Amino acid sequence: MLDDNELIAKVSNEVFKRINSITNHKIVVGVSNRHVHLSKEDLESLFGKGYELTVKSKLKQPGQFAAEECVTIRGPKGEFKKVRILGPVRSKSQVEISLTDSFKLGVKAPIKESGKLEGTPGIELIGPCGKVNMPNGTIIALRHIHMTPEDAKFMEVNDGDFVDVQFFGERKAIMGNVLIRVSDKYKLEMHLDTDEANAVGIKNNDFVVLRKFVG
Repeated sequence: MLDDNELIAKVSNEVFKRINSITNHKIVVGVSNRHVHLSKEDLESLFGKGYELTVKSKLKQPGQFAAEECVTIRGPKGEFKKVRILGPVRSKSQVEISLTDSFKLGVKAPIKESGKLEGTPGIELIGPCGKVNMPNGTIIALRHIHMTPEDAKFMEVNDGDFVDVQFFGERKAIMGNVLIRVSDKYKLEMHLDTDEANAVGIKNNDFVVLRKFVG
């Protein structure tokens, strides 16, 4: 039987362990507005032969950047001008929009993991030197968390797992179906789109924690 001092000490220790666990598992949030990834071929079709992207600002993921260059994306019902290109170039072009964006564009974009473009709709891209009619590649990106193998081991998750995360603030919420993506080329960061961020009242550089560590 524990006396009062021992009981208080035990409870305090558990509380501190819990707070420490949550603090050590904070994940910074990056909110993604609509944007475009281009192949080298499509970049040259839009901006000219031999064109290279100009770095506007570096992103948190190593080697990734927001470019100075923008394009217009046009669907059957509408368009968005000045949509930012993210670099570097990829093997295939990809357009990432929100569900709200899809209504204006008239494009039935599915929720997909980045790079998984089979069966996705196309869209028209318009640049200063030409147009590209993408046959596919328009998606609503599946919300996900980038992390290193060390992060994954520490948080006891694996590449391809789906987890719940806890959001804080005035619109405190739990969000499920968050994909874990693990690579030694990544930095710990959660990505979600503007619709999702607005729904839970979160912005760039806020943080979440994995639900399993919140209880």
